Amino acid sequence: MSRKLAWAALAVAVAGLFVALRSEFTVPENFPVLDAAEIGSNTPAAGGTELATFGSGCFWCTEAVFQQLKGVTKVVSGYSGGSEKNPTYEQVCSGRTGHAEVIQVTFDPAVVSYPELLEVFWRSHDPTTRNRQGNDVGPQYRSVVFTHSDRQGQVAELYKQKIDAAQVFPRPLVTEIEPFTAFYPAEGYHQNYFADNPRQPYCRAIIGPKVEKLKAVFANKLKPDAP
Repeated sequence: MSRKLAWAALAVAVAGLFVALRSEFTVPENFPVLDAAEIGSNTPAAGGTELATFGSGCFWCTEAVFQQLKGVTKVVSGYSGGSEKNPTYEQVCSGRTGHAEVIQVTFDPAVVSYPELLEVFWRSHDPTTRNRQGNDVGPQYRSVVFTHSDRQGQVAELYKQKIDAAQVFPRPLVTEIEPFTAFYPAEGYHQNYFADNPRQPYCRAIIGPKVEKLKAVFANKLKPDAP
């Protein structure tokens, strides 16, 4: 099994470490948002949806966060940014494929805007640590935005600059922003992972507390039936 699962089991066995991990993630406060002039015009087609692709460490965590949001109709965990076609989880975990663990989000821009998704993305992980999120280390865990249009790229770059200018984080953002090329869905057991495995050690130690903190911050953005 993966290093994540092995580490999670150890975290549960060591009570002191377990407590420390539960309090590790802090949602940044006083976060800037883009105003209408910065966002520009973007009139979504009636009934149309868009795609967004984000990498922010373990995709189990990222998926669990974005599944909660109003306007998000689908979230798929997978791999993007590398050269290997149809990679396996084990290959990506080696750090040699160039792929990042990502989620691909299908969303209704009439309900939730792309800048709002970016806000959730940047506030739900540490975008200042290169190739690392907590105990997950390697290029597969890098902070990255894969853009699906020129507009997404422009908005993401502008927002990144605004966050740095506001000095929200103690260090500059290292989030990579690059055009989307390909997405490979992860194996079936990775999909809907937190919802299907809430008692799994990694879920209890890491994902659950993180999701609860984010739900408190983004209460007005959550689906009415969000667990």
